[in-house]
Amino acid sequence: MEVHNLYSAYELEWFETQDYTAKARKNTFFEMVFVMEGTGVQIINEHQLPYAPNKLFLIFPEDLHSFEVQSLSQFFFIRFNNDYLKTQNSQNIRELEYIFNSHNHLPGCILKTVTDKPFIRAAVEALIREKENNSPQKEQIIQQLINTIISYAARNLTLQEKEVFKGKISSVMPIINYLHQHIFEPEKLKVNCIAGAFNLSPKYVGEYFRKHTGESLQQYIMLYKLKLIESRLLLTDMRINEISLEFGFTDQSHLNRIFKRYKGTTPSSYRKKRIT
Repeated sequence: MEVHNLYSAYELEWFETQDYTAKARKNTFFEMVFVMEGTGVQIINEHQLPYAPNKLFLIFPEDLHSFEVQSLSQFFFIRFNNDYLKTQNSQNIRELEYIFNSHNHLPGCILKTVTDKPFIRAAVEALIREKENNSPQKEQIIQQLINTIISYAARNLTLQEKEVFKGKISSVMPIINYLHQHIFEPEKLKVNCIAGAFNLSPKYVGEYFRKHTGESLQQYIMLYKLKLIESRLLLTDMRINEISLEFGFTDQSHLNRIFKRYKGTTPSSYRKKRIT
């Protein structure tokens, strides 16, 4: 099995083929695939997914994927690694984190809003033009277009969750994705609010979550926050007190205590050790 790496913050590729069967592979980066033209089958983790024009697929490092082309096809690939986060403002970091950490989403095209498809296509076509040109502010425009696609993807993932679950839980996936989506909103992370979002009793939500994850809701929330905080420490220049406020800690001392309890060191020591 092939493993593909990415050695820049992002990469754009336009690819056309008439008859092609890709070998199964895994990436060490995140990938968006927009289908410009053609039909065929994309295979992700043994799920066979038909593709057609104007479909957008998300591929994560955990995914084993390949595709089979049935008619002349044109694909546009947008690939990222973690370095891309360093170039983004706070809001875009959150959107990227939400996508990166929503790898439990259902397979298939994520564009659930039909009216979004022409906007995504227009953004992709603009990216193709910018990629080939050497116009002023090229890099800035490319990143703005990529971020626009990221915003649409994040919105459609949210719509996908609301459409599929409708008060029923067939797996722990909807709860996990809800926690990821609302990680910066303390009120929505309370058990009663989570239960209300799925029309279930607070006691049942807690029991169900522990049964399927081996962790309590509160423990999962804290561990996920700490995972994002690690990214802040390594990928941004945010001060520790700014990070503590962003994630709902009472002050920097509170964050220091929690971080040391779980990680064995303080946030500032963690940052210094990893960067140096």
